[in-house]
Amino acid sequence: MAAIKAVIFDLDGVLVDAGAWHYQAFSRALAAHGFALDREEHDRSYDGLTTAEKLKLLSAEKGLPAELYPAINELKQRYTTELILKDCAPRREHLEMMAALKGEGYRLAVASNSLRRTAEQVLSRAGLLPYLEFFTAQEDAARPKPDPQLYLGAFARLGLRPDECLVLEDHPVGVKAAEAAGAHVARVSGPGEVCYNFVKRRIAACGEKS
Repeated sequence: MAAIKAVIFDLDGVLVDAGAWHYQAFSRALAAHGFALDREEHDRSYDGLTTAEKLKLLSAEKGLPAELYPAINELKQRYTTELILKDCAPRREHLEMMAALKGEGYRLAVASNSLRRTAEQVLSRAGLLPYLEFFTAQEDAARPKPDPQLYLGAFARLGLRPDECLVLEDHPVGVKAAEAAGAHVARVSGPGEVCYNFVKRRIAACGEKS
């Protein structure tokens, strides 16, 4: 069995609890154009989708005009940025985890369905950018998760085989993408579960790094 050489993290739901930010921003942007989407319906049918996919689904289910997409998307990104700047902050256990893993020689990256600008803002505010070799975002793949492209691209940039990588994911969409890419996958319940000891246990379960 190949030794784990890299740990790749999803972003939303793994390193930050961004679900509320994305819902609030999307809901406000829709409301500005006369459409509503409550949290229960969002979490049931829209969670895990990109904004573009959510808008298309809203057109199919609620008759949202496609010509509103650019304006809603622009507002959503603006509101998301406001919430990130207001609420996103470093978590000590994540900084300690990243420092320890990097110090032990593990290569670290993030693969997110978020837009690059949003992912960079979050990672910067969370204090995690210095520990990462790189991060990949929505713009780095023709198809977002659950397609495996984002993860396959990350493996290629690392120059590693999928079985040399451990992926941390929280959502079935991301788990499906990582499994389809051939990586070892650790599913987490949220950012509070993600810490050095958790990652090391999962590495041990799929073959310790030599």
